[in-house]
Amino acid sequence: MTTDQRIANRYALERRLGVGGMSTVQLAFDERLERQVAIKLLAEHLADDQSFVSRFRREALAAARLVHPNIVQVFDFGLDERSQRHFIVMEYVQGRSCAEILRDDGPMTVDQVVDVATQACRGLDHAHRHGVVHRDVKPGNLMVSTEGIVKLADFGIAKAAEQSSITQVGSVLGTAAYLAPEQARGEEAGPPADLYALGVCVYQLLSGRLPYEATSLTELAIKQQQEPAPRLDLLVPEVPTALATAVEVALALDPAQRYPSAPAMAQALQDGMQGIEPETFGAAEATEATQFLGEGTDATRAMTGPPTARGTAAEPVVRQPRQPRRPVAAGTDPYGVPQPDPRGQQPKKRSGRRWLAVLLVLALVAAGVAAIVIFAGNQSSKPTLGPVDANQVPELVDQLEQLVNDNTR
Repeated sequence: MTTDQRIANRYALERRLGVGGMSTVQLAFDERLERQVAIKLLAEHLADDQSFVSRFRREALAAARLVHPNIVQVFDFGLDERSQRHFIVMEYVQGRSCAEILRDDGPMTVDQVVDVATQACRGLDHAHRHGVVHRDVKPGNLMVSTEGIVKLADFGIAKAAEQSSITQVGSVLGTAAYLAPEQARGEEAGPPADLYALGVCVYQLLSGRLPYEATSLTELAIKQQQEPAPRLDLLVPEVPTALATAVEVALALDPAQRYPSAPAMAQALQDGMQGIEPETFGAAEATEATQFLGEGTDATRAMTGPPTARGTAAEPVVRQPRQPRRPVAAGTDPYGVPQPDPRGQQPKKRSGRRWLAVLLVLALVAAGVAAIVIFAGNQSSKPTLGPVDANQVPELVDQLEQLVNDNTR
């Protein structure tokens, strides 16, 4: 093997794996450790920027400290004395990037995308907890191994490149669609920027298109501020509404309204796939009406309600548990007011007089019976009831009924 095919007199180059505006990736064999590796050879023009070289070394060293199953491990970096090219030696992932999958197979299924994003969130969480921000999350840097393991590549390179005075314009525009709004404004990118970029990846892997398509950073910024991205569930019917909402949270213009951490985003995507709506984060500025009512009041929360469009999320409404209803008396409404009987009968208002009338009737009946006894006693010498002729029964009943009627009017 000639020296033209060797890097640092140790890594034997075999074939090219990919090429970009800033670097070329080659498959190589580490002759010292006898293993296959991937070597990223940075573009020659970057070696002329000394500030880039120093930043590159610092960021590559930070990336080399990240050891996680969902992060492509950095083994070595340096300058090849013969070719004067900077290189990074990385773990070789046998498989394809999500960009290649999208190009060759088209959009992925919902469960595949959620699985890819969940694993990517694990890698991002590990990096963020160690103070490292990726800054260039995109499908080309999401590697999927033949075993289905997702690994994030190119940690640390983006920060060194974005501050270089001679970075090619094409390389910036190539990743503009994945830049968070704060990055497009030139602000320092933090963990929320990585979550925004991952949200763009999820959007693209599900629909086959970007949420915002632009040819310049200015056009992208204008579209982000003025045009809401089409909802995923409208573009892809298979996407649950809750999952589309979860992606919208990741794409919020305000970093404070995105997920507070990578694990929170992973959980929201998994819940969204099951139809569970995600939480909202941050608080929108109060309008004149809400300021008049006062912040934090029930009326304010009732007017703001849940977010209806990305970038305008209000403080989430806190729903209190329902209180059990009090028992309601029969014949009354929920407030205790007497209501007409459903069968058309009016409610009895004077129950005491009703019982008095019943007692009076009973007394009169008793008096009638006594009168009949006396009447029968006058027919004999003894005050006892004698035999009654059956023919007299109707007459006696009529007399008793007349007696009761006369005394109960």
